[in-house]
Amino acid sequence: MPAFLVGHATHPDWRCALSLAIAPVDAQLAQHSRSGAGPLSLGFIYFTDHFAPFAGSLLAALREHWPGVSWVGSVAVGVAASGVEYLDEPALVLMLAALPAGRFEVFSGARKQKHIEPFTALVHADPATPDLAELIAEMSDRTSSGYLFGGLSSSRTRSVHVADGIWQGGLSGVAFSRDVALVSRVTQGCQPVGPARRITACDRNVVLELDQQPALPCLLADLGLASLENARDVLPRLRGTMVGLTDSHDDALSRTGQFGVDTRVRHLVGLDPARAAFAVGDVVQPGMLLAFCLRDMAAARRDLVRVCSEIREELSPDNAAATSSAALLPGSRPSDPATLPPRSTAGRRIDGALYVSCAGRGGPHFGGPSAELKIVQHALGDVPLIGFFAGGEIARHHLYGYTGVLTVFTGAA
Repeated sequence: MPAFLVGHATHPDWRCALSLAIAPVDAQLAQHSRSGAGPLSLGFIYFTDHFAPFAGSLLAALREHWPGVSWVGSVAVGVAASGVEYLDEPALVLMLAALPAGRFEVFSGARKQKHIEPFTALVHADPATPDLAELIAEMSDRTSSGYLFGGLSSSRTRSVHVADGIWQGGLSGVAFSRDVALVSRVTQGCQPVGPARRITACDRNVVLELDQQPALPCLLADLGLASLENARDVLPRLRGTMVGLTDSHDDALSRTGQFGVDTRVRHLVGLDPARAAFAVGDVVQPGMLLAFCLRDMAAARRDLVRVCSEIREELSPDNAAATSSAALLPGSRPSDPATLPPRSTAGRRIDGALYVSCAGRGGPHFGGPSAELKIVQHALGDVPLIGFFAGGEIARHHLYGYTGVLTVFTGAA
């Protein structure tokens, strides 16, 4: 049976941090061997940007300690493990898994996936890559489920990602076969402050009309602003406002009034009073739905608890009847293109988990040190879990912002 072993540490010297993280993993190896799990085969490594200059040496040390293990991961401004966040300090987190050969394959720009039929994939990417959204969509098309999960490297120094090598630019990661069972959910971090409106006229990233009305007056009305004349009151409100964009065929808002999982939050980047328009940080198209939003700690906490509860409910033995026909990916329904082919996830346990959160989230946004990861730990239990704080989050074929993507690997209970 698969096993996931976790280690993490903080120390100014990467060698000492790695030694401290390796120690608990080695201590677990005896129990791992007795469990009947196979040899360790796949490793995940996330390290803060303090260690970015030493990424190559770090990977070489991992390979020397665990020969034959394939490694994927990324640099980030913060990394996480179950119940703990390392933000703005030198730290690393690692997790090793015993997955049978033929169930996964590492890929990068120089190493194409070709030995397995990919069902899902963990993807890391350099945020400076041109046409990144298109590359993510193309990668999604190469998987039979259409589902990706992961995030963009985040760094104040060198931006790199790991895939049996150290890479800059492009995408890398690991593809999984259908035999690797997982459940994944997206959690939003912003609260809509107005209705979902349809974009009826636009020019690249400039929204000209909403619901066939001039766009700028709609923005002011939804924010409760009379005009732009009082700059002292208006500008701070506008600086804190973002927009949620949803494709025309998806639901912008859930039944609870929160954003649906297909909504991507983008910044409001400028106003164009001459055209009664505004600009957003993404290219938009007519027919898209747009809702203005604000970052909201209470809403983010509620939504994170919700996705953790959904995962536990889906894995519960009591859910067998509900899941016997299909296991759904986040926010999907049986008719959605994101629906996994039929298989039951009920009555399974969590073997390991990956959590990718936005670099703009973390404990401070949730009310205290490590608060976000403590919520996950409380909801899921003390399962093997690591993750990182990304410059953008990947789920399905979308690139998100201000979200969290929680993915759990499951095994028979």
